Amino acid sequence: MAAASPSAGELAQRLQGLNLYLVGMMGAGKSAVGRPLAEALGYRFVDADSVIAQTAGRSIPEIFASDGETGFRDLETAVLDSIAHWHSLVVATGGGVVTRPRNWGHLQQGVVIWLDAPQELLLARLIADSTPRPLLAQADPAERLGALLAERRPLYGQADLSVEQLEEDSPSQIARKVLEALPAILRERRQAPEAAAQLLDSDGQPTAGLN
Repeated sequence: MAAASPSAGELAQRLQGLNLYLVGMMGAGKSAVGRPLAEALGYRFVDADSVIAQTAGRSIPEIFASDGETGFRDLETAVLDSIAHWHSLVVATGGGVVTRPRNWGHLQQGVVIWLDAPQELLLARLIADSTPRPLLAQADPAERLGALLAERRPLYGQADLSVEQLEEDSPSQIARKVLEALPAILRERRQAPEAAAQLLDSDGQPTAGLN
């Protein structure tokens, strides 16, 4: 008989405050999924793009217009630096956060979860959403989306966990998929030793150094 799946409360205890970072393309539903996921775990939800806009005092399109993508990415990294000092968060990141190696240093302190979705589903969601998307403000947004997805998929693939979405899945259903998959990820993560490692000499006795 299979063991019962742990409850969300038990999962929160096993996470020990590790942040959950949701990554994926624009339109992947990171914010929509992040809220019920955080609620189930008793975590706080943070939308990184909202924090960026609050920090800059400008909207994301305004930041892109004045500072370009490089300026936006610099601000995104600074915000992630700050978020990483907190614990027990579910963080919805921007689609391009994975493109900077420094950002991965922060993401990998927690659990990185890729919300994967087919390009057709992403495009349909983006067309239906009135939120301005500076990177898609082109004559052929479908072509641009495909190029970005091809560039970023290998980076998203470095996440600890990948969750595929179906068109009929609601945000709450995706959050449930994440909760169901987390136990396997937590078993794989290596725990830090409880005590400092101790060096032994050739006779098996404790020694202060290698000499």
